[in-house]
Amino acid sequence: MGLIKEFRQFAMRGNVLDLAVGVVIGGAFGKIISSLVANIIMPPLNLLTSRYGVHFNDLAVTINTKSPKLNPDGTMVMLNGEPEMVVQNYPILNYGPFIQSVIDFLLVAVALFAVLKIINAARDSLEGQAADEPPPAPPEEILLLREIRDSVAR
Repeated sequence: MGLIKEFRQFAMRGNVLDLAVGVVIGGAFGKIISSLVANIIMPPLNLLTSRYGVHFNDLAVTINTKSPKLNPDGTMVMLNGEPEMVVQNYPILNYGPFIQSVIDFLLVAVALFAVLKIINAARDSLEGQAADEPPPAPPEEILLLREIRDSVAR
């Protein structure tokens, strides 16, 4: 019974609940930022880059090597006394999708920075409006204590 009680105290601690709320809100906010980048920022960029013939996802390099051409019996095919060579295609290095992923990451980071900047500016302006209001008058006990302090200090 002690283990269940200890787990309940752990789970209901404020930090754990704050973290859980942060993860859920962060996931939803991440979807908003991803949608902003994919649906608002990327289409004009794709239009611009496609106009100049740049398609990052299509960029790749095929590694070619030459090897001797073989007869069905396993001997080398000879051409003018030299072995005839065949180009074999090996793995393709798709560096274009990697470049696209880096660009997407940078755009997401910039969009997130811009959105947070706007949110912070709005919050600061709202807090600034609240700061313009005069602070409430201190209670009478505080005023009396200040008078006593000032008279003793003379």
